[in-house]
Amino acid sequence: MLRSPPHPPVEVAYMAASTFRDRPRVGRACRAFLTLSAAVTVALASAAVAGAGTIPVPSSSLSQAGALKFCSDISGPPGEFYGPGHVPQGVDIDVGSNIAQRLGLKPVWVNTAFSGIIPALQAKHCDAIISELFIKPERKKIVDFVAYQTSGEELLVLKGNSAHITGLNDSLCGKKVAAETGTTVALYLQGQDKKCKAAGKPGVTINLFLRDSDAFDQLLVKHVDAYGTTTDTAGYRTRTSKQFQVAGKPFGRILVGIATNKGNKPLHEAIAQAFRAMKKDGTYAKIYAKWGLQLNMLK
Repeated sequence: MLRSPPHPPVEVAYMAASTFRDRPRVGRACRAFLTLSAAVTVALASAAVAGAGTIPVPSSSLSQAGALKFCSDISGPPGEFYGPGHVPQGVDIDVGSNIAQRLGLKPVWVNTAFSGIIPALQAKHCDAIISELFIKPERKKIVDFVAYQTSGEELLVLKGNSAHITGLNDSLCGKKVAAETGTTVALYLQGQDKKCKAAGKPGVTINLFLRDSDAFDQLLVKHVDAYGTTTDTAGYRTRTSKQFQVAGKPFGRILVGIATNKGNKPLHEAIAQAFRAMKKDGTYAKIYAKWGLQLNMLK
């Protein structure tokens, strides 16, 4: 069962279905990195307070007075994950927290499985989504987006790549791959499965999991040959552990956005204004430099 720390720096709420803990497996160097990242997060948050509350948001646009509630799947570093003391952190956490402060609101994190994250927003369990949500045509029909970065997909394998996987291609035929339910990489894998079968080759066995961290664990314990995730998460895994390597080139580069409900124009515009201010005063660049994600920044 997920438990909040006794004195968390931000309030954390949990969806009823989210009853298990993300179990990051990190070494001493990684723990030191997480501790340092947490300290930088606090520093960035403090720096933003001076200009907080300059962008008004009508109370009718919020589900909780004085708070900006974000739905986020807190299982995929470096976007959003639990650090020391089970405190949410990551680039999305930093961006969302900074935006909330500029709106004079308290950031509240609603840990939500990615497969149900848009329905959760529509049901008003939260006010906005920030969870590396790709801006796709079908999604734009049901939510509004404020683009804040780019990302893509990659395949991760154990060091040595004994399965000889070279990317999203026929090298996956007959292989087992883990991914998170409802993600774009899962759709790419399903497409490759069809290509393998159409060519008369064995299909791709795709194992889907509710959380990205659970999909990653399948690779860790060698139950699958590869794990599909975002370029951000794949890069984080290879930087913090020598057990893994990327297989092949990235694919599916796309814009990523903060989503709000259709019809909630005041909040959408306020978030957009806050994001523009972040870019202008350099906070945006500092956050992405902190996480080593400068290549994902919007120009």
